Amino acid sequence: MTECKEKVRYRFAWISGSALMLSACAAGPNYRAPQTAALGVPAAYSQGNGPALEDADLAQWWTRLNDPALSGLIDSAIANNLDIVQAQARLRQARESLRQANASFLPQVSGSGTGGRNYSSQDAGGRLDSSGNPIGGGSSNWSSSYSIRANASWQADLFGELARTSEAARADLAASGYDLANVRLTIISELVTNYVQARLAQEQLRVAQETQKVQQDNYNIAGWRLQAGLVSSLDEQQAKAQLAQTNATIPQLEASLRGSLNRIAVLTGQAPGDATRALETPAPIPTASTQIATGIPADTLRQRPDVRSAERALAAATARIGVAQAQLYPSLGISGNIGTTSNSFKDLFSLITGGIFANVAQTIFDGGRLASQVRSQKAATDAAFAAYKQSVLTALEDVENAMASLDSARRRKVEFATAYEASNNAAIMARSQYQAGLTDFQTLSTSETTLLNARNSLASAQSDEVLAVAQLYDALGGGWQTMDNRPAEGSK
Repeated sequence: MTECKEKVRYRFAWISGSALMLSACAAGPNYRAPQTAALGVPAAYSQGNGPALEDADLAQWWTRLNDPALSGLIDSAIANNLDIVQAQARLRQARESLRQANASFLPQVSGSGTGGRNYSSQDAGGRLDSSGNPIGGGSSNWSSSYSIRANASWQADLFGELARTSEAARADLAASGYDLANVRLTIISELVTNYVQARLAQEQLRVAQETQKVQQDNYNIAGWRLQAGLVSSLDEQQAKAQLAQTNATIPQLEASLRGSLNRIAVLTGQAPGDATRALETPAPIPTASTQIATGIPADTLRQRPDVRSAERALAAATARIGVAQAQLYPSLGISGNIGTTSNSFKDLFSLITGGIFANVAQTIFDGGRLASQVRSQKAATDAAFAAYKQSVLTALEDVENAMASLDSARRRKVEFATAYEASNNAAIMARSQYQAGLTDFQTLSTSETTLLNARNSLASAQSDEVLAVAQLYDALGGGWQTMDNRPAEGSK
């Protein structure tokens, strides 16, 4: 008996060892990340390179705007935004998919047990009386039966199908982590945009309300001058029309403010209304940072989670070529069972039987289905490479556009500041001259309109500068470096 068991162990070890050696040669290509030259990545940005990118500079870039209210809203959005919650759930799903893929390497074991009582009876006619006893001198008896059985099976990974499946699942898991990071960046960027737009609307409302007061005074002055016979009713009507036009802008600005506040509430995972009541108190537009580290294009690709997600998707698609190719080759399965059966529970383990079996299967003809699957997966990999390259080029475009927008906003802000100062002086002089009867109302109206436009344009340029800063940080991939579920650097 001992000798028989030793032979079984030896055969099982030989089969397992042979399978493991064969599985070391996995079908399909081994993945290598494309070099930057193959992706068309330039050595420098067209506007030159800034200081090198650092995680610390990007991780919480919004704190450099020195606005505690904005920082608090972003913290709330990161914790409660429902798009982020969905992305976190998809990451957990990907993690479980990897566990399921890795479980395929291990034997599958199942067990069963039965027990019961059996009744049998026999007589000449096979009849029973009303009490259930045989008629005609037959016999009846009860018997017991018990059995326990265990079955095990293991699929040998001869040509790396399981290994490539696990490789693809690991890449999918990393891609899901980067997708979560990208959702986080998108939410932060959208929140900053709506916050700045809300503060801009408040500033423009303040400008409109101050202009209202001035134009109301102008209207009153025109009325007095008309009563005094110094001017015609034309001045009064022009003043009235100018005041009405300014009044008409206020409801639009209030609606814009309400829309931004409502969006902020939803981005932080709350219902519109009370959630943003504190933001209804006017506050200045945040001040933009003056120095921003941009690094070189290669730095951007390292920091952009959408680019890294696309690269991991390419790795997963490449691994699945191996999965498809492995199905062209033979498969080896090993199974075994052990069990015992007895009519008495105390003798249940007196006799144990079992066996071990190997099964080799090979598809002989399938009409080209498996070969077609390989070609299909190669096409999917080509598409994944194109998508990866597209994400790289889009990332570089985003950075270039953001730098251009920031430069434009800063130059416009300087010019609008000059225009505001000059138009303010002109409006003060025009108002004094009109009150003294030295000029007509049309000159005053033109000066007031120019001043209003200059104030609104300066406020817009200030907000555009902050939005361009946010756009640039988003394009550089800032905002996910301290994420709890950040993908491991060695996930490739």
